[in-house]
Amino acid sequence: MRLDYTGPLPEPVGFLLLPRFSMMAFFSAVEPLRIANRISGRPLFDWTLFGLDGQPVTASNGMTLMVDQPAGDVHALPSLAVCSGFAPEAHLSRPLMAWLHRLDQAGCALGGLDTGCFLLAAAGLLEGERVTLHWESLPAFRERFPAVETSDELFELGPRRFSCAGGAAAMDMALEVIARRHGTRLAVDVSEQLIHDRLRNRSDQQRMTLARRLGTHNRRLVQAVALMERHLEAPLSLAEIARRCGITPRQLQRLFADTLSSTPQGWYLGLRLGRDYYLLTETDLDVLAVSLACGFASASSFSRAFKERYGQPPREIRRRAGSG
Repeated sequence: MRLDYTGPLPEPVGFLLLPRFSMMAFFSAVEPLRIANRISGRPLFDWTLFGLDGQPVTASNGMTLMVDQPAGDVHALPSLAVCSGFAPEAHLSRPLMAWLHRLDQAGCALGGLDTGCFLLAAAGLLEGERVTLHWESLPAFRERFPAVETSDELFELGPRRFSCAGGAAAMDMALEVIARRHGTRLAVDVSEQLIHDRLRNRSDQQRMTLARRLGTHNRRLVQAVALMERHLEAPLSLAEIARRCGITPRQLQRLFADTLSSTPQGWYLGLRLGRDYYLLTETDLDVLAVSLACGFASASSFSRAFKERYGQPPREIRRRAGSG
């Protein structure tokens, strides 16, 4: 997955599978390489699967894959993709960190699929780099690693690092690599084999447009929800949202009631608590930090609102996530 590979074919690509990794992201990255080999009639890519201890690794969907080697056994590799899903930092050990740093020093391009960049950032390997993650993981990553530049692109390909948003975006990244290495015609042929309608650019949106997600094209309502989504940490007042949308607070109330069967207050609170739930289950931020990240003035007010929405206090959700 590196930009400047000039060695012999097939090009070696490593995949480090962490427990509860995203199976879809992994297969989406590998299958285009396999099909490229078949269509071209020669081996262009070869991949090796690594596990923490060389034992089979279970993905987030419960399926288990055999790996080829334990992490640490190989000391030179053109590129390595860290494939993870839930709680990737929990698997970062001193031996694993040392191995990643040895590969980096040997010129290996390191990358993350889905949440793999959490582990690379925790290992101190993303300084000065620009990365992307799944849209749901980006806010937590920015909270955890504010010094690392992020984007909401489908994928990022650089000389030393690569990353993608996971899911089908891993396919888009692999197709881009194939196009750069072996020509756009081959990449298009591979895309058609995958019933992938087009070669998506890295700048294509990860998510549906907000209008499609809301099921409405009402410009003012879409603008109001967009403002809410952009201001979770420091919530805007409803009067300010209405002002920015060019309507009165009363009109804002009516828009939400007629189209979304909700109040603006209820919708905004749901967005903030949804972000809180993700931070509690997928990061190690403490409860106070989680509450502040979504605009609650105190942990107690956050706990009350959270329990009312989810039926359990935040600490119980955190405990259950840690034991899962």
